[in-house]
Amino acid sequence: MQTRPLGSTGERLFPLGFGCMGLVGWYGTRDDAEARATLLQAIDRGVNHLDTASSYQLGENERFVGATIRDRRNGVFLASKYGITRTPDGTLVIDNRPASLRTAVAQSLERLGTDRIDLYYLHRIDRTVPIEESVGALADLLREGKIRYIGLSECSVETLRRACAVHPIAALQNEYSLWTRDPEAGLLPVCRELGVTLVAYSPLGRGFLAGNFRRLEDLPPGDSRRSMPRFHDANAAHNARIAEGVRELAMRKGCTPAQLALAWVLAQGDDILPIPGMKTRAHLDDNLGALRVALSQTERDGLRALVDEIGVRGERYPAAMQRALGG
Repeated sequence: MQTRPLGSTGERLFPLGFGCMGLVGWYGTRDDAEARATLLQAIDRGVNHLDTASSYQLGENERFVGATIRDRRNGVFLASKYGITRTPDGTLVIDNRPASLRTAVAQSLERLGTDRIDLYYLHRIDRTVPIEESVGALADLLREGKIRYIGLSECSVETLRRACAVHPIAALQNEYSLWTRDPEAGLLPVCRELGVTLVAYSPLGRGFLAGNFRRLEDLPPGDSRRSMPRFHDANAAHNARIAEGVRELAMRKGCTPAQLALAWVLAQGDDILPIPGMKTRAHLDDNLGALRVALSQTERDGLRALVDEIGVRGERYPAAMQRALGG
């Protein structure tokens, strides 16, 4: 079985992980039976890296994942996160206080029905709390056996360096795909310098690069992507040219757009672990097919050139979430 290393931990994981965020909502309609069957089939087919968070559906995602894998827990590598919270009126709050982290880990362990979380991330960086204090608190939880490895998400190069000075960081989770290559400008080289794996979320551009939708109107009411500027009006019409280019190249390659986009991310290095979201067994099968797609350097460069020539329009997130990036 193909595997990739997780930083310098000695752990080796299946090349494609499973982003669990959309299993019970968030993107489109909810089908618990299909979501459960998809997750279990993924594990059966070797996918051993599952990623969830306390903020996904206010903990319901962790409960769903925990219940689904209850009899398979020892066969999977389980990741979760804390740091994104909201006040009763919906205001976004980033919280990395040590006391909050200790409470959050205890609550996640209970919801997941497990005695340890393999990889625990600061979901976003709290600029009001020194990173040394937050990572120090996670290091205490690691020594207590409640978590096994520490990760960060969407942080700055400076924060990553300061965190690594306190305790080894196993992984940095950032959005990374053909049309979101921000980590290449600074974070990815520093990850490689420090021995930190890049865990790439939304490697399919939240389904857009896979051709799952073209316009805002294609998304069902309540789908969280409706709030994201890249999918609004003229932005979506412009960005659809990128998705169409990926589709055309995939046809020539003899694969699907999703497989081409995932193969591109996989080809950027063995120290990158993509975690595409999957809600159906059909999407799982499609994504796993990416492991059979080999891209030449000319093809990789061509995909970069396609995106660079067209250009991406729109921020990744609504304003409040966009401001929370890069702490």
